[in-house]
Amino acid sequence: METFFSFLEKRVDDCSSLLCIGIDPHSADLESPTAASALDFSLKLVRKTAPYAAAFKPNAAFFEQYGPEGWIALKEVIDAIQYESDRMGSRIPVILDAKRGDIASTADAYALSAFTKLGAHCITLSPYLGKDSIDPFLVNQEKGVFLLCKTSNPGSGDLQDLRLEGGDLLYERVAMMAQKWNTRNNIGLVVGATKPEALERVRKVAPDLWFLAPGVGAQGGDLEVALKAGLRKDGKGLLLPVSRGVARAADPGQAAAELRDQIISIKHQLG
Repeated sequence: METFFSFLEKRVDDCSSLLCIGIDPHSADLESPTAASALDFSLKLVRKTAPYAAAFKPNAAFFEQYGPEGWIALKEVIDAIQYESDRMGSRIPVILDAKRGDIASTADAYALSAFTKLGAHCITLSPYLGKDSIDPFLVNQEKGVFLLCKTSNPGSGDLQDLRLEGGDLLYERVAMMAQKWNTRNNIGLVVGATKPEALERVRKVAPDLWFLAPGVGAQGGDLEVALKAGLRKDGKGLLLPVSRGVARAADPGQAAAELRDQIISIKHQLG
C-alpha cells in the first residue's frame, strides 16, 4: 500500500519540484474580506501554479476566520487541487496547515475533519501532548503529518531551544522521537528555513524524514542555504513552502516556475 511520503515523492518526480505553494488568502490581498474573495484568490493561485507545485499548503486560519462560509471555501479549494491533479494526470498532495494538538476523541475528530471531510492528505500537528495525540492521524498510512519541530518564528527558541538533561535541545529530541515513530512512512517535521543551523542539526538526527521548511522569501530564509542544510543524500526530503513570494507576484505561475527552476539549479550545483 502507498504511504503518504511515497505519494509525495511520486509528485516530486513528476514535476521535478520541491516547491510547496502556500495558500494564505490575507485580507490585504483580497477584493473584500469575505469567504468568496478568499476562494477566488485561492482558485486562481491553484490554477496558475499547479504545474510547478510538489504540494499545496492551505492555511486553515485564513478560511476559518470567515465562519461556515470559509470552511466551505476551503473544501472547494482542496477539491480544485484534486481537479487540477486529475487534469494533469499527477496527484498533488494537500497539506492542511492547521497545527492541531489534542488527545483521544478530540484528536479523532480533528483527523476525521481534515482527512475525511475536507479531503486533505496531510496535516501539521503540535507534538507537545505526546505520541498518543498524533496516533489518530497515523492510522491510515496514506495520510501524513508534519510535526512542529523547530519553527521559523523569532520566538521559537523560547521553548524549542531548551537544553535537556541529556544535552539535546528540545527540538532535537522531537526529531529523534519522530524518526523512531515513523514506522509507516507518514511522519515528517516542520523545520524553518530561517534556521539553517537547526536544519543541519535535525538532519543529523533524522536522516530519513521529510522536512517542511517554511521561511524562504518574506521571512528572510535563503533558498540555497536551506537546500544545502536540509536536503537528504538522495536530493529529496525537503519541501519548501512559499506563499506571498508567489501569490503577490505579477504572474504567480511564472514566479512558481522560476522558483522551481532555481531549486533545480541549486541542487545540481550542490551535486
